[in-house]
Amino acid sequence: MTKYYAPIIIFVIMLPIFFVGLNRNKSELPSPLIGKTTPSFVLPSLIDPSITIDQKSINGRFVLFNVWATWCVGCREEHQFLMNLSKRKEIAMVGLNWRDNRADALNWLVKLGNPYELTIEDKLGRTAIDWGVYGAPETFLINSNGIIIHKHLGPLTEEDWNIDFKPLITATQ
Repeated sequence: MTKYYAPIIIFVIMLPIFFVGLNRNKSELPSPLIGKTTPSFVLPSLIDPSITIDQKSINGRFVLFNVWATWCVGCREEHQFLMNLSKRKEIAMVGLNWRDNRADALNWLVKLGNPYELTIEDKLGRTAIDWGVYGAPETFLINSNGIIIHKHLGPLTEEDWNIDFKPLITATQ
């Protein structure tokens, strides 16, 4: 008789776990890098592969570090916002083109505009792994000391910028 009640008991035990999971903010995934310095990297510039860019290139000021790819639907969704943010010159932006075809990425930037001050090519995706990237787009906020202070999953919007990013910049300047 207890073998018939076992599934019901297991379900009742699992119910609170399901409710917690369903009620969490799906755009937030804890990052072990928050509060730590940016991971080391040396990668070619997407625009000019003869130039290498490293983590020191993004230190010394607040930077929005955006992981993107042409195959990423969410990246296309956020691109117009990034272009608008770039025009406002509120923050320096660095793009990490992740596991993409270089020609496609260059065509994207020509066609849709290039909001990035620096665009890094991570063809193999190893640097993205070091940053703890789960998927594109992901955006990191880095302070002037090279410390990651925020990570955003999914397409970045004006609302996200105003609620999650601007207060952090203002509070830590």
